Amino acid sequence: MTARSGLRCGARAVAWLSQRSKMAAVCCALLAPAAVQARGPESVAPIADGLIEAVVNISTSQAIKGPQGLPLPSVPKGSPYHEYFEDFFDNRGGRSAQDRMVSSLGSGFIVDAKQGIIVTNNHVIDGAEEIQINLHDGSKLKAELLGKDTKTDIAVLKVTPKSPLKEVKFGSSQAIRVGDWVMAIGNPFGLGGSVTLGIISAKARNINSGPYDDYLQTDASINKGNSGGPLFNMDGEVVGVNTAIISPTGGSIGIGFAVPADTVAPVVQQLVEFHEVRRGWLGVKIQSVSEEISEALGLPENAGALVAATTPAGPAANGGIKAGDVIVKFANEDVTSMRSLPRLVARAPIDKQVPVEILRKGERLTLQITVGRLSEEDEKPPVDEDAKPAAVGDDVLGLKLSALTDALRSKYGIDVDVKGALVDAIDPKSPAAGSIKVGDVIVQAANEPVTGPKDLSKRIETVRKSKRKTMMLEVEDSKGGHRFVSVPVE
Repeated sequence: MTARSGLRCGARAVAWLSQRSKMAAVCCALLAPAAVQARGPESVAPIADGLIEAVVNISTSQAIKGPQGLPLPSVPKGSPYHEYFEDFFDNRGGRSAQDRMVSSLGSGFIVDAKQGIIVTNNHVIDGAEEIQINLHDGSKLKAELLGKDTKTDIAVLKVTPKSPLKEVKFGSSQAIRVGDWVMAIGNPFGLGGSVTLGIISAKARNINSGPYDDYLQTDASINKGNSGGPLFNMDGEVVGVNTAIISPTGGSIGIGFAVPADTVAPVVQQLVEFHEVRRGWLGVKIQSVSEEISEALGLPENAGALVAATTPAGPAANGGIKAGDVIVKFANEDVTSMRSLPRLVARAPIDKQVPVEILRKGERLTLQITVGRLSEEDEKPPVDEDAKPAAVGDDVLGLKLSALTDALRSKYGIDVDVKGALVDAIDPKSPAAGSIKVGDVIVQAANEPVTGPKDLSKRIETVRKSKRKTMMLEVEDSKGGHRFVSVPVE
């Protein structure tokens, strides 16, 4: 090989290596974003530095009377052995030496530095006789309880600061997405301010802790003592209040839950202003729109809340909402499921009109409803959302139907104003027995009133001619309760 040919080979090698380097650079450029995403943020130190002073540790104490919480014996003065009882129990100011002081630790965060307003979980301070706030700089302040809400497990405290405090702001929990990074700061196991990082694992979780469950799920480490602490997005905004974990050991296994900021913020505002929560009230009993009911109503999606009944003279009834309507929007927000409606109504302004979009007999209508105020008597659980569909038997829906007579009304306790077809017997082999009971009255079929057994047969034929496979029935029981079931008519 000549020197010139060797140079040519070397040049080719250099060109080949250069081309490979360019290709590698392009590949790295394409893969870089994914790699960065995979390993997470470079650091959350700049975010944590600006937030950790606004997160507080909360310690509480309360006395439980007597050994193991039992009441102490009471002996009248002047009676035999009174002095011995007094010496033994060492009664001082009504608190006995046998009383047990129980302490608990939790977390919280400051949302108003000037007023000294602190947010935490209700279960952190529930039953406390004394509440102490431990600030990040080591100083301590006594706190008073401004108000609490057991249904969302939120409490608001107030302190009188001796020096300026640091505060944080609420962000939008609706805007946050599954997979977004979040950071928790709190007081796990009483260790003091600790920062953990993770992502949003899921949204709108129902863990059956209350009527307004809508939790954010995160894998950011949350442990005992983190309760009441904030969950931050990467803009340093509070998107949730860390509340609960699922764990067989009591420690974090990566399944933690936070109350969304969109739920917490209005509750905090009302607790500060009124020392109680004033929720909106619509006056409806609702159930979910199952796939069978959705098909029976001709709905394109399995969404919305089906109105099973309205409260007489309630906001919904006064505004024109009727049993059988499906509420698909409330105050311009989509009702994505039965459970979402109570949350939307609860935070609606009281005594103000809001638009409510409904589906009635296939037609969309928008009604203006004046929201009422929810009372304890009004807050009853909705109709069972898992009502099972019935099936058609050899006779009318596999049911023995009778016209309502005075004797049957007396037998089943049916009000004189109720009109419909009475279910007097059910074929035990018919699946209709899973959703309809003897003594029920079918009052509507396919959104049309039923006055007797013949009406129901006519409704079935009409639905069959329309080529629908299912039909919806409105059923009233002997106690006046209403529910909807969907039945096949093929």
